[in-house]
Amino acid sequence: MNYDVVVIGGGPSGLMAAISAAEHGAETLLIDKGKKLGNKLAISGGGRCNVTNRLPQDEVIKHIPGNGKFLYSAFSIFDNYDIIDFFENLGVKLKEEDHGRMFPVSNSAKSVVQALLNRLDALHVRVRTETPVKAIHYGEQTHEIILKDGEKIGTGAVIVAVGGKAVPHTGSTGDGYAWAKKAGHTITTLYPTEVPLLSSADFIKQKQLQGLALRDVAVSVLNEKEKAIVTHQMDMLFTHFGISGPAVLRCSQYVVKELMKGRKGVGIHIDAIPDKKAHVLIDELSQTIKEQPKKAFRNLVKGIVPERYLDFLMEQASIVPDTKAANISRENVEQFVSLIKGFTFPVNGSQPIEKAFVTGGGVSVKEVVPTTMQSKFMHGLYFCGEILDIHGYTGGYNITSAMVTGRVAGMHAAWEAASAAN
Repeated sequence: MNYDVVVIGGGPSGLMAAISAAEHGAETLLIDKGKKLGNKLAISGGGRCNVTNRLPQDEVIKHIPGNGKFLYSAFSIFDNYDIIDFFENLGVKLKEEDHGRMFPVSNSAKSVVQALLNRLDALHVRVRTETPVKAIHYGEQTHEIILKDGEKIGTGAVIVAVGGKAVPHTGSTGDGYAWAKKAGHTITTLYPTEVPLLSSADFIKQKQLQGLALRDVAVSVLNEKEKAIVTHQMDMLFTHFGISGPAVLRCSQYVVKELMKGRKGVGIHIDAIPDKKAHVLIDELSQTIKEQPKKAFRNLVKGIVPERYLDFLMEQASIVPDTKAANISRENVEQFVSLIKGFTFPVNGSQPIEKAFVTGGGVSVKEVVPTTMQSKFMHGLYFCGEILDIHGYTGGYNITSAMVTGRVAGMHAAWEAASAAN
């Protein structure tokens, strides 16, 4: 059987690509090796599906540190506001939460996936699940998709939307890289991003802070000269293996890249009270000590940070908890504040790419036309979503990239297939 466009992969980019191709008049087939389409969408945003982000375009691209600028051309065709309109028009009402994140009013990812499936159905897109692809044979005019069972499907254009290597239980197992290489493409080094970090620091090994969450702290990744490479102010969590939570996930790709350079350990710096300068804190504490000299120092500073973290930092500063305030020297205060403002420890790894939320690396964007998502090397071959070397922070940015690239790929694949047929 021949189709104008075949989309391989039923994640956010593949679903959008198939809808886009069909809306632009192409007879479209969507193939996925899994039992269900939209697995990654169904678990995104904690099962609520953060479909996009409402921040201005420049801000959205800033939150896609992995080649986000490549998306400017695609955004001029279809952007985050178009994604909002697209879902509203499908009957999925959206609401805005913190940091511009957009969720369905239903708070259910299923309503998002179902709306996309209904749209595929209305457009008569042929869907084949549990259909693994073995290879793509590229021809001079058309291409051939070879399925695992040996069946061959001809097509004027093929869109590879199979994702990266992160979250493999959703079907992203890196199948598409071989097909891209066969067409002459470079696959840049793959690495985990948006991933929890590992540390063999003693306090981690001894599980002193395991399970402790710190709210709205500034987490920095330090270079070899101990200067901050990047800082993110959000929540974080100490775990039995290291650190996690939103601020850490955002910092993780910078740590991974430093470790890839051969560094044995990378410094993480935590400022627990980022909105106050150290000298202000020192003056405030010194004043409180002067006013209440008979009170135990721990009771004076109680509430400044969570209690477990407070006890930990006091231990680090060699301050005995029931020491009277009057017996705390200016030097003690300065050391204690320096730990609150800059507790630093090494991380020496990350969880594997399979445990990451997002894959770093992929098909080099230098080899893809930014206005169409077409291969620069092969006619009728398009890429979209996470297989491309594009990665963003969590918060709706990766799904935005996937849907935008999917939309553009589907549109242009349909047009190319139509012009080839004429």
